[in-house]
Amino acid sequence: MNLRTAKYSLLGAGWALLASTVASLAQDAAPAAADAAAAAAPAAPVLNSGDTAWMLVSSVLVLFMIVPGLVLFYGGLVRAKNMLSVLMQGLLIASIVMVAWVFYGYSLAFTDGGPFIGGLSKAFLAGIAPDTLSGTIPEYVFVCFQMTFAAITPALIIGAFAERMKFSAVLLFSLLWLTFIYAPIAHTVWQSTGYMFQLGALDFAGGTVVHINAGIAGLVGAILVGKRIGLGKELMAPHSLTLSMVGAAMLWVGWFGFNAGSALSAGPIAGLATINTFVATAGAAIGWCFIEWIVKGKPSMLGAISGVVAGLVAVTPAAGFAGPVGSIVLGFGAAIVCFFFVTTVKNAFGYDDALDVFGVHCVGGIVGAIATGILVSPSLGGVGIKDYAMGHQVWVQIQAVLFTLVWSAVGSAILFKIVDVIIGLRVRPEVESEGLDIVELGERAYHS
Repeated sequence: MNLRTAKYSLLGAGWALLASTVASLAQDAAPAAADAAAAAAPAAPVLNSGDTAWMLVSSVLVLFMIVPGLVLFYGGLVRAKNMLSVLMQGLLIASIVMVAWVFYGYSLAFTDGGPFIGGLSKAFLAGIAPDTLSGTIPEYVFVCFQMTFAAITPALIIGAFAERMKFSAVLLFSLLWLTFIYAPIAHTVWQSTGYMFQLGALDFAGGTVVHINAGIAGLVGAILVGKRIGLGKELMAPHSLTLSMVGAAMLWVGWFGFNAGSALSAGPIAGLATINTFVATAGAAIGWCFIEWIVKGKPSMLGAISGVVAGLVAVTPAAGFAGPVGSIVLGFGAAIVCFFFVTTVKNAFGYDDALDVFGVHCVGGIVGAIATGILVSPSLGGVGIKDYAMGHQVWVQIQAVLFTLVWSAVGSAILFKIVDVIIGLRVRPEVESEGLDIVELGERAYHS
């Protein structure tokens, strides 16, 4: 071998060694790069059986709020001749909404789309299977949980125009209202692409979506349907405060699913929402009785259960954000504000909100929604928000309240008018005098 041949042989061997070294390093680096990429990527959702069990229970608890809780609460507050009509309206509204929720409601509320409404990509629950996850729970369970929220909200509205609206009109209005009012508001608040979500509004379990939304719709309905015949001239006292007390107690029990379930997991925030649901409600019951005792000279059972509901409503948006002491103050204060609206403002303006849907749900929801912006402050025991600035957050909460009021009030007025044109809103005077139970249902709640 001459010198030139030896030189090229050495160069060739050197290049081969370099190539082998580079290949070896690349093989060693590939798993490390893959590990780094996997660490940087978001973790895939993993089913949590504890969270799933809690959300199944929460869904059933919210159903318990509707049937029998809400319908018994409302049923005891109306006159005996109209009790079954209230029970039937609540039951059928919930049933119709559940079916519509599966058909299209869930998709409109909880798929990405514009800032005010989702799309129809999950209509008829397309693309959802038993093993499809939403966070740590099956998506079917999330569908069920949100379905109960959608079912109770229009059922709340009927208390405002109880004892005088056609059964068919109530059902048609509720279906339209779910479609054009509830689903858009739920989307804006709870879906990541929604207008109020992007704004930074805080609504843990439905202060805007459920209570302000339903309460202002109830006021619009009460005004458009008109006052009950004989209001102010005939006795229209609740026919069974005993049943209403039972219904209110059921609402309180079911509300733990409503509030603590909105944590969507069986963890610390669910625990916070649970204690807040206990103590805010207790504070509100005390607050209503306290102010009623001062103003009227004695407390009443009707006042106590009204306070319970006012406290539940007020703490709903704040349940997972406020501290327990703040929640007690919130419940106590909200009850006093609601008492003022029910006993003074309603009489001053003369509208016939039969079961005080506006005075308790809308007003209590407004108090709770705005107060959430204050009580979330870490200095007051609040949790769950970074870079907190009280003035900014309160202003965001006010914007969310105003948006909900306008959307629901204007939209509900249009829907009431549409229903009035199609089938009419109000029963005939003779039907109202005899009672909706016997004329529309052919039944009586009681037989003497």
